[in-house]
Amino acid sequence: MLIAQVTDLHLGFHPDDPAEMNRLRLDEILATLVALDPRPDLLVATGDLTEAGTIAAYETLKTIAAALPFPLLPVLGNHDDRDNFLKVFPDAPQAGGFVQYVHDAGPLRLIVLDTLEAGRHGGSFCEARAAWLAAALAASAKPTIVVLHHPPIETGSGWMTEDPDAAWVARLAAVLSGQTQVVRLIAGHLHRAIVTGWHGHVLAVCPSSAPQVALDFAALDPENPDGRDMVVAEAPGFALHYWTGRDLVTHFGAGGAHPVLARYNARMQPTVRHILAERRR
Repeated sequence: MLIAQVTDLHLGFHPDDPAEMNRLRLDEILATLVALDPRPDLLVATGDLTEAGTIAAYETLKTIAAALPFPLLPVLGNHDDRDNFLKVFPDAPQAGGFVQYVHDAGPLRLIVLDTLEAGRHGGSFCEARAAWLAAALAASAKPTIVVLHHPPIETGSGWMTEDPDAAWVARLAAVLSGQTQVVRLIAGHLHRAIVTGWHGHVLAVCPSSAPQVALDFAALDPENPDGRDMVVAEAPGFALHYWTGRDLVTHFGAGGAHPVLARYNARMQPTVRHILAERRR
């Protein structure tokens, strides 16, 4: 099984421009995913679907989703507006007023969390959402991917990071403690590809389809704007999560055209034969 992930689309950053950069970057990723053989079984969009949570931006997303040859699972982020999202996607599953749901994906379950709190940049995960997650986890021992927008981790980046001692982080960690069926947490928000261990689980953060956050570990002073790079136009990124039947393997890629340096032809055939023969020993 192959699960594709995009994140931080920020559609509507330039609301009056149907060919805005963020839309074009997303289109590059989607063209890459559609051209894969085999194609992904589904696509997860892990939040910040829009820049400002407008009806128009969600309608753009709905048009995009309708043209895909695989289903799109939406997740809400801090740039989203829950009410406007539900006006455009009225059939989106909910739990207790939050866009939280379980998606059965054959050999896997995906549990989608809603970490949005209006007006807050960072994550939120209240007692009601935690109780729902605990019940969802208890319902099945099938291998499970937990999906959320906000990674509950400290990253080393001075402005795109989380307080590891925040109440919502501790609440999430408590619910996931000992849940051995959770094979991966996948998230977005940070606009960079990041992989780490977190309370006994593997967390994979997808790079954004919108521009990436500059890689910078220098201390940041909120009272001293020092002119450093903050957002850079690196290639639009995505993730592919491949289920082997035993493990989930995460790959990262970039949309758009790339120079091809080698193809599988007669010159490469001896190398391929050697590698495959070696695996059978």
